[in-house]
Amino acid sequence: EPGRSMTVLKHEDLREAIFGRGAADALVLTPLLDESQITEATVDLRLGTEFLVLRRTLKSGLDPRTQTQAELEDLHERIVVPIGHHLWLHPGHFLLAATLEYLRVPKDLSAYVLGRSSWGRVGLIVATAIMIQPGFTGSLTLELVNDGDSPICLYPGTRVAQLAVHTLNGPTELGYGPEGKYRAPIGPQPSRLAKESREIAKFEQVNGTLRERLSRRPDSA
Repeated sequence: EPGRSMTVLKHEDLREAIFGRGAADALVLTPLLDESQITEATVDLRLGTEFLVLRRTLKSGLDPRTQTQAELEDLHERIVVPIGHHLWLHPGHFLLAATLEYLRVPKDLSAYVLGRSSWGRVGLIVATAIMIQPGFTGSLTLELVNDGDSPICLYPGTRVAQLAVHTLNGPTELGYGPEGKYRAPIGPQPSRLAKESREIAKFEQVNGTLRERLSRRPDSA
């Protein structure tokens, strides 16, 4: 109810959020292949079968100010790795993956994606943007980085991440709706940085206006 404190859901609360609520208010994770994925205070997430690999560019790099969204997305190569096959992630390399599970987070909950210790101990970082907003629907994009010294073999279907869920003080009226940049994805999604080009241009305009006004001020010396 409104006014409650924020609390990380434990095992019993997670089961209640997934299985005990009505369809409209439930925390949805599908397919939940094994109920043992619901651990003491998190839910294990499995690696999906689609990956996005960032190609090398002949340009200086990624520039959200000048490149279109289509140009940014064209820098990615989509790879599908069927169940039973694998993909090698070499030291220092980065790729985007997605969870096998499709999620729906109700408006009175929020969540974080965390790495699992077993993978972290061999150098795999599974999420660099970890916050999941209330109301989000879709598969989660995972940013995979091999920060170790040995190549790592990735198998779709393995548990590579964990979801920590917490309550809000009350349901938010906003939620992650149609205006969100990443809406109902069913696989890994590339960055939408190009959509922020207008914000960059607007800030540059404001900065230019401020500089002009300051240049008109009489010298106080």
